[in-house]
Amino acid sequence: MHIGISSPIVIAHPSMCADWERDAGIAELARIAETADRLGFHHLTCSEHVAVPVDIAAERGGTYWDPLATFGFLAARTSAIRLTTQVLVLGYHHPLEIAKRYGTLDLVSGGRLILGLGVGSLREEFELLGAEFAERGARADDALAALRAALSGDRPEYHGRYYDFGNMLVRPNAVQPRVPLWIGGRTRRSLRRAIEFGDGWVPFGLTLTELRSMLGTVELPAGFELILSAGERLDPIGAPDRTAQALDRLRAAGTTIASVGLTATGAAGYCDQLAALRTLAAELGCTFDDRPGLPPPDTPA
Repeated sequence: MHIGISSPIVIAHPSMCADWERDAGIAELARIAETADRLGFHHLTCSEHVAVPVDIAAERGGTYWDPLATFGFLAARTSAIRLTTQVLVLGYHHPLEIAKRYGTLDLVSGGRLILGLGVGSLREEFELLGAEFAERGARADDALAALRAALSGDRPEYHGRYYDFGNMLVRPNAVQPRVPLWIGGRTRRSLRRAIEFGDGWVPFGLTLTELRSMLGTVELPAGFELILSAGERLDPIGAPDRTAQALDRLRAAGTTIASVGLTATGAAGYCDQLAALRTLAAELGCTFDDRPGLPPPDTPA
């Protein structure tokens, strides 16, 4: 099991955001990203909302950093950690727009892009952007097929129900021959969509019983990733046993890549937690990427 970081600061979700994150900026985020990169963690995340109604923001949060701008900056401050949109809403973009903008990110980051993608559920935001809400599921399926045809070539061609293009140049484009597509969702349809069009599934809001029930109805392709969250912020320094138990539960559920957040009171403390998590998780047999000059696991960040 690999471990990625559900990035702090970039989302101010009421149930997860610590007070220090509300006042933190790009310097603190970069410090955390550089530490996670140096320690060999799998990925960082950044999600997408353009505008959230004020009353809904009280529940979902209203702060969402733009993934493209954020990752463009972090790509220059890191060398190997993967940059994961978790998630982009497919209905807000034409597939060629994603292919161009995020293909460029893949290029400038040296092939580190993972596209986490979702159908979306915030009707008010769809309407604000002039995006079709009622048929968003069918549009998402067509967009995924179009994206797969468009991401890694400069002369994409696709002819589908909603998207149709050919005889067009898209340069630059992604440098990975196959950009990983992780599909978010909590329904059986999202799981089927992930198997049909993607390389991984990022479920949320499901109990382990519900998750096992859904997974028991399908056969996952070879190499397919199951990306799960611990459901709470971990505290490897203050509560190492509880952290180890959380990681063990994730692995027992079939997780191939965990996406975790950590408790802290500031960026420096978050970096210390990253170092402690690496030591603990490595002892449990979790996998970390080798980095040139990587310090021993027990070296403080």
